[in-house]
Amino acid sequence: MNIFYNFSEFVNDELAALKLEGVLPKNLDTSNVSVDPPRDTAHGDIACNAAMVLAKPSGSKPRQLAELLAERLKKHPAVEEVVVAGPGFLNFRLNIEFWHAHLRTVILAGDSYGNSRIGKGEQVNVEYISANPTGPLHVGHARGAVFGDVLASLLEKAGYLVTREYYINDAGAQVDELARSLYWRYCELSGKVVGEMPDGLYPGDYLISVAKQLMDRDGDCWNNLPESEWLSVFRGYAVDSMMKKIRDDLSNIGINQSTFISERALVESGMVQRVVDILDDKNLVYNGVLEPPKGKKTADWEERPQTLFKSSQFGDDVDRPLKKADGTWTYFASDLAYHLDKNKRGFTNLINIWGADHGGYVKRVSAGIEALTDGKANLDVKLCQLVRLLEDGETAKMSKRAGNFVTLSELVNSVGKDVVRFIMLTRKNDAQLDFDLVKVLEQSRDNPIFYVQYAHARSYSVIRMANEIFPESDFSVESLKSINLELLKNKDEIALIKIIALWPRIIESAAESHEPHRLAFYLCELAAAFHSLWSKAKSDASLRFVIDDDLSLTQTRIALVLGMRTVVASGLEVMGITPLEELRA
Repeated sequence: MNIFYNFSEFVNDELAALKLEGVLPKNLDTSNVSVDPPRDTAHGDIACNAAMVLAKPSGSKPRQLAELLAERLKKHPAVEEVVVAGPGFLNFRLNIEFWHAHLRTVILAGDSYGNSRIGKGEQVNVEYISANPTGPLHVGHARGAVFGDVLASLLEKAGYLVTREYYINDAGAQVDELARSLYWRYCELSGKVVGEMPDGLYPGDYLISVAKQLMDRDGDCWNNLPESEWLSVFRGYAVDSMMKKIRDDLSNIGINQSTFISERALVESGMVQRVVDILDDKNLVYNGVLEPPKGKKTADWEERPQTLFKSSQFGDDVDRPLKKADGTWTYFASDLAYHLDKNKRGFTNLINIWGADHGGYVKRVSAGIEALTDGKANLDVKLCQLVRLLEDGETAKMSKRAGNFVTLSELVNSVGKDVVRFIMLTRKNDAQLDFDLVKVLEQSRDNPIFYVQYAHARSYSVIRMANEIFPESDFSVESLKSINLELLKNKDEIALIKIIALWPRIIESAAESHEPHRLAFYLCELAAAFHSLWSKAKSDASLRFVIDDDLSLTQTRIALVLGMRTVVASGLEVMGITPLEELRA
């Protein structure tokens, strides 16, 4: 279905023939030959760089080779012309019959249009969110959550076998502080403590209900006991309660991850020690003292002997500690254990979605994975920048029951799941995102999700109109699969088909680059082309989708509308958004 892939095969066949004929060297490397959409559609439908990249290694002149290729490539039945541009670029223009045939392909394929096999069933582990279970998810988590979830769906559509994973950071000092925070709320309910919560604990009101539930279960039996007796109980109860809240919040935004891995379970299983043993066997572990971090004065730095990993041998800036001076594991050691566990479960293709504040952590984890797997596992870390929450251009003022941030559930309750998911993909992940609570609900072309949903809803209004004018005719998808499409001749109609035809390539390129925002960008482009055609029909009745006295032309144009709707629905499905059949103010 990817027309660029199909034409790439055609170009490669012709290059192979030229090798056999002795025109090109038999050992000529053609792997850098690309077949892509042109930067400017005025230049044609397909662009090829074959002559530009092959001229020098084949001892030819670029334009001369391009002209030779152009003559051979013109024989393809879909090619109307091949133009040599500039120093030797090849621009294809395809005939109108090809575009008619491709639209029929779209209609026949239906929901499967855009499905790809480039993944070849390869297993991919996508880890996203993995927020500490110390409180509810907030707006910042929403971006990584949506990014990871849509990326997983995108990879599945491209033919990969995907595991959606959440790493529960339930070990370490932060969960002990969570337990102490819950204990303070528990004692507050029983009247044992009064006043303000001490500094260092989690102040959000969300722990009050958790404390009430624990009180209902256990009464006040923990009130006067030393920390050593209640800490583990409160820690476990707090983590379980927070993870239930997190799962519920994720479900409300359409995210249901299949796998949850506990850091504490990994530590207790001995996996962290196993990591150190593996690295030690490779002579990559030593006891030493690190230099003061950049910007830190030597006088302010306490030299402490630590167990260190030689991460600098694998591209990291410095070696990294695995065990602290007090004998406890570092977070880094636990993270390596987690990634080794992924690899032991059969994953060599690892994708992690992290917040932008983890940027300095990428090199050390990548170094550790390379060392532990002998370079057999590949890690791609996608960093998501901050989300700035606005209200009609001003900083948003929402309730902050969580303590000091706006929760994900508040955001979803305010604007809805589908709006959150779409808007989070309207910028590339490494760019800051402004989320305006007012503008995302506007019914205007400046609101991207409305613009796309409006295109989908309009397709239904067209069919309702056609059924009213031609009550005895059938406008179902099944009936339109075999109609004559030659009546589609207007340049704007063909232009719309050309954008529809990009969908399989968008899926494949977005999947390969791990960039799901391309889906949102593309859907906005497709919607704009459809709305433009609709607007032109207001001033030119001959361009209307429903022609009162011409059933054949109406059927043909509705087939075009169905092609557009098929792709919009497919795109929204990958994004986890429900396509709307009708929009109401």
